[in-house]
Amino acid sequence: MDTDPQLTRLGLFDAKVPRYTSYPTAPHFSAATGPQDFAGFLAAVPAGEQISLYLHVPFCRRLCWFCACRTQGTTSDSPVTAYLQTLKAELQLLAQHLPDGVTLSRLHWGGGTPTLLPADAMAELAEAVFALAPLAPGGEFSVEIDPNEIDDARLDALARAGMNRASIGVQDFDPEIQKAIGRAQSYDITKAAAEGLRARGINSLNADILFGLPHQTPEKITASVTRLLTLRPDRVALYGYAHVPWMSRRQQLIPSEALPTPEARLDLFDTARALFEAEGYRQIGIDHFALPSDGLARAAEEGSLRRNFQGYTDDPAQVLIGLGASSISRFPQGYAQNAAATGDYTSRIRAGEFATARGHRFRSEDLLRARIIEALMCDFRIDKTDLETRFPEVAALAGPLFAKAEAQFGTMVENTPAAFTITQQGRPLTRLIARAFDAFDLSRSAHSAAI
Repeated sequence: MDTDPQLTRLGLFDAKVPRYTSYPTAPHFSAATGPQDFAGFLAAVPAGEQISLYLHVPFCRRLCWFCACRTQGTTSDSPVTAYLQTLKAELQLLAQHLPDGVTLSRLHWGGGTPTLLPADAMAELAEAVFALAPLAPGGEFSVEIDPNEIDDARLDALARAGMNRASIGVQDFDPEIQKAIGRAQSYDITKAAAEGLRARGINSLNADILFGLPHQTPEKITASVTRLLTLRPDRVALYGYAHVPWMSRRQQLIPSEALPTPEARLDLFDTARALFEAEGYRQIGIDHFALPSDGLARAAEEGSLRRNFQGYTDDPAQVLIGLGASSISRFPQGYAQNAAATGDYTSRIRAGEFATARGHRFRSEDLLRARIIEALMCDFRIDKTDLETRFPEVAALAGPLFAKAEAQFGTMVENTPAAFTITQQGRPLTRLIARAFDAFDLSRSAHSAAI
């Protein structure tokens, strides 16, 4: 395995950096933002606006060891049923504050495992959502599907509710790796889920797969990606496994001695990338792949690709509202995050108030830096004239930032009067380069490996 020595020198294999699905990142939110701020953000949404809605279902039948999401295990439906009633109450509260004529450009159910909801509960939740706002023409309704936690009745319920995109978590098909990460999921059961979705006319399919897992080798990831390709997903997220056992206690069950080295992680990524590209997928940003017909590929081509808490998106909405415990909303004015603990979230909503526990109000400088980081993460390039047009009052701050990044990364970037660009050679360093524009104390961030 040949590694560019400049990547080593610049810290690719040593640095721990945020994934930059937001700026500032969530660890920098504060309790200074609360329910009244959230209500004010809602009041500023224009009538007739398209917004996005994310519903978080934090329950799982089993807790996969690799996962660092806010989830909790349950063997019965009773806590899920109670949580569903709280979600409905939050939707009703939201309806009292949203302006008239709002429609949904995107609706996403995530978790946890939203497909552990019984079929009748799925129908009930969908009805409550669409009583709040209908799906806009061309809008997408997507759900995270656990192939181990889905059946015909639930697939039928989701199809009747209008789901038109599904996301299947794969991680890896190798039995040894699945055992090491606490995630048993055969190829056959995954294939059955994909076929069940397409048989119901749900033809837009996303898949997640991980690199950097214990016992993973180029041969094993080749086998897993090859099997995944037989399902022909429209887009794939190739995420690097983030081993953070100090944050997620369940990851302590994963044998750290079996994890690949940082250099081997890069080799695993490159192996998978070559397989996707050989099958006609286009790389989107740092870790997504999409067929040319998929909306993500079109957004990347048109320069309208964006980044949010679900990763890369072609969603045009400027407002994303998160419902459920720990969910994060983004408005033009700032971020608002619900209480993380399910009990705290529930008590706030049932008291008739929004569950906002923390957040962040944007300053002009935040918006400037956020735009630079998002553009680099999406397009590997930021147009300087665009910055001057959008942020005339603080655009002068950008020049020294670009100069500093150029001095740090040298030939990995190009800094011209027109644009700042990450070169092809420098793309593995994208998150590190983005970090150069982050004004916050990174010791407080949720770090993961740079590759």
